[in-house]
Amino acid sequence: MGKIFRIAIDGPSGAGKSTIAKRLALELAIDYIDTGAMYRAVAYKMMSEGISVDEVDKIKSMLESTHIDFAKGETILDGEIISDKIRTPEISELASDVSALPVVREKLVKLQREMGKRKSVVMDGRDIGTNVFPDAEFKFFLTASVKERARRRWNQLKEMGKEIDITQVEADIIKRDHNDSTRKINPLQKAKDAVELDSTTLSIKEVTDFILNIVRPSL
Repeated sequence: MGKIFRIAIDGPSGAGKSTIAKRLALELAIDYIDTGAMYRAVAYKMMSEGISVDEVDKIKSMLESTHIDFAKGETILDGEIISDKIRTPEISELASDVSALPVVREKLVKLQREMGKRKSVVMDGRDIGTNVFPDAEFKFFLTASVKERARRRWNQLKEMGKEIDITQVEADIIKRDHNDSTRKINPLQKAKDAVELDSTTLSIKEVTDFILNIVRPSL
């Protein structure tokens, strides 16, 4: 496993991309880059500093002094671990709006590409295989039904001690899907050469094994 390779996992919100990407990183002993967390980190910083999505000059200025990193599964923003703080419905919604801003995408995509040049990575998001790494060695498009994705997200929020109506979670996911797939810049779509996998009825292990059976023989 001496050569550098990139695994791109795209798909809608709640499809299990992050869970699978983390498992793959562990199995293959490579780094997991959580691109969604990068956009959430920007949204969190904007919210903390009272900057709105239409204040592009302020966002640009803020990004110049913004550092995002990952270590031992934690998301680090400007030296502070913010992993738990960025998993709220409010941050999710703002992150979706933030990810449509050219100034933000440009900055974060640059950081992501630099990571992929230096080392082998598994990266998940909305446009990894179509835009960030169009030449990735391995591309997957992971999806699941809206009801199943809402159930997973609801359980995740419950585990974090957040009580929220599952119908609200489902509505948020439908809205997020619409935003992600209709935005003008790099919308959510399956890369032509990506392997599509519906995880609605599959376990985490089944999805992980399916991907490993494709990746491992090529390494």
